[in-house]
Amino acid sequence: MSQMGEPKPKSFDISKRAVWEAYRRVKANKGSAGVDGQSMNEFEENLQGNLYRLWNRLASGSYFPPPVRVVNTSPEASYASPASRRSLACIACCR
Repeated sequence: MSQMGEPKPKSFDISKRAVWEAYRRVKANKGSAGVDGQSMNEFEENLQGNLYRLWNRLASGSYFPPPVRVVNTSPEASYASPASRRSLACIACCR
């Protein structure tokens, strides 16, 4: 809050609607647990709070995505190209 009691503007112009739409795309693609191990069901237990917290961190510039876990997608591990696994929050913000 500023001296006058008004909220400070966010560093980045990211709408709550954009975060909601990103979540909907992850859900439609049957997003699964990422490096943080949080499933869609767990994320949705506090959906409003999780999306608000994600939006707040993105808009304020304080969101730092967690590390990416590499998951091999082919049985031929010697030449397979790995796919990455991110947290649900990271997937939502990056789409």
